[in-house]
Amino acid sequence: MTNSSFLCGGTGWDRDGAFLRLSDPAGQPAALRLGHGAELRFRIRSEAPRYCLGYELVHEEGRKPRACPDQAAAERGYQCRRCFFADEGRLVHNSHRGGDLPAGLRSFLARPQWLYIATFADGTTKVGTAADQRKTLRLTEQGALAAQYVARAANGLQVRILEDAVSSGLGLPQAVRSGHKCASLAAALPDTVLESINAGHADDARTLLLDREQQGFDVVKEAWTRPEAFDAVLQNPGAGLYPLPLGAGEHGLVLRGMLGSTALAATDDVGLSFLADLTALKGQRLELGAYSSALPALQEPLF
Repeated sequence: MTNSSFLCGGTGWDRDGAFLRLSDPAGQPAALRLGHGAELRFRIRSEAPRYCLGYELVHEEGRKPRACPDQAAAERGYQCRRCFFADEGRLVHNSHRGGDLPAGLRSFLARPQWLYIATFADGTTKVGTAADQRKTLRLTEQGALAAQYVARAANGLQVRILEDAVSSGLGLPQAVRSGHKCASLAAALPDTVLESINAGHADDARTLLLDREQQGFDVVKEAWTRPEAFDAVLQNPGAGLYPLPLGAGEHGLVLRGMLGSTALAATDDVGLSFLADLTALKGQRLELGAYSSALPALQEPLF
């Protein structure tokens, strides 16, 4: 990376592992790999609470991101007003509720999609959807510790009808905050407990779906396999939460593992490791360089 100043688009995963989405001042995409031993050293150069991350155009083969022409300050979530109204990706979530859809989005939604039940470190469980081509990586990026697929729908409209039905019928949320996921890893429940919680909700979801007199989907029973990369975080219990706000100041993190958007990271203070929610960097302007974390005085636990 020849230019040290970047706008951060958050974390992502592919077959090679986790990475930080970045774009340079001209809007050209870049990525910083978040493998074991990678150093994430930066200072925040933001003058606004967050900046616009652009918009998506949706084609049959998938979503195509477009950078904000001005990298303007965000007004709605992570978008400026202009990009919000140009964004076809946001229409996906309400596509099953009627209204005109762009042709590319209709083609994208015509593909099969999966309904899943995902459970996180403290037992919090959600219902969600995954496109056929991102069936596995979707749950990896979510940071689930246990998950099962409960239905395969013929298309994206049908799967969102099912998602609403399971959410309202079982009282399961459709989203869990990344900060909650990160904090829960500080005292994760045993795998056997999480798997039991997940299996109970998944079976309830299948029962609810089997009672629906509706075409266009098949109820399935298929477990998601948690990636081995998560073990680096899970096998280091006792790490506390990173004590500095990532959205301000200077930071120097040496990564020991990634789980979803949560990093297990050491600082230059020998022997200290923390859990850090890298979602806090989303929409921030970072300057990469030889920076370090100035940690506050930390009190050792008594027991």
